[in-house]
Amino acid sequence: MTIAKRSHPDEVRIGLVSISDRATSGVYEDKGIPALQAWLQKTLASPWRVETRLIPDEPALISATLVELVDELGCDLVLTTGGTGPARRDVTPEATLAVATKEMPGFGEQMRQISLQFVPTAILSRQVAVIRETADHAALIINLPGQPKSIQETLEGLRDATGAVKVPGIFAAVPYCIDLIGGPYVTTHEDVVAAFRPKSAQRPPRA
Repeated sequence: MTIAKRSHPDEVRIGLVSISDRATSGVYEDKGIPALQAWLQKTLASPWRVETRLIPDEPALISATLVELVDELGCDLVLTTGGTGPARRDVTPEATLAVATKEMPGFGEQMRQISLQFVPTAILSRQVAVIRETADHAALIINLPGQPKSIQETLEGLRDATGAVKVPGIFAAVPYCIDLIGGPYVTTHEDVVAAFRPKSAQRPPRA
């Protein structure tokens, strides 16, 4: 399948997947996707487009959704929320690893480091991050926590009383990772997250 052309050379395509049996069945309203959309709106300075999916905790469906978003819709980044704990129905990491080409363990390590600043049960989280590659495209897939507050903390990191970054969030490394796998040049509002790139990889955004 031919992936549709970007509306701008630097447009980043992002897939948002909320994984929850109860939200899918209407027991409660999904909060993961709205939280992610609001966070991206305040964070991204470059053009972006989003595809959203709300699905139950079914491993085959999770894997198929990730494949659709990357292979068919051309997403450069896919963020999932939910299903990363030790409960019997928490299968998001396994379903993510099933479609992976490369593992990116540093993301999960840093997310747990951030969450451990608040609760000792952060060691029970099993979030993973991976690269999925096809013949002509690649994407970064990251499992995030399920709670909006935790999502923001892991993406942005923690600041001290003066506003200085105390523990870096994971999103600071995302734009350069997307560069390295051949994706668009993603820029951020630095007051939210300062994207880090080596000087040799920095360039002005395209008009």
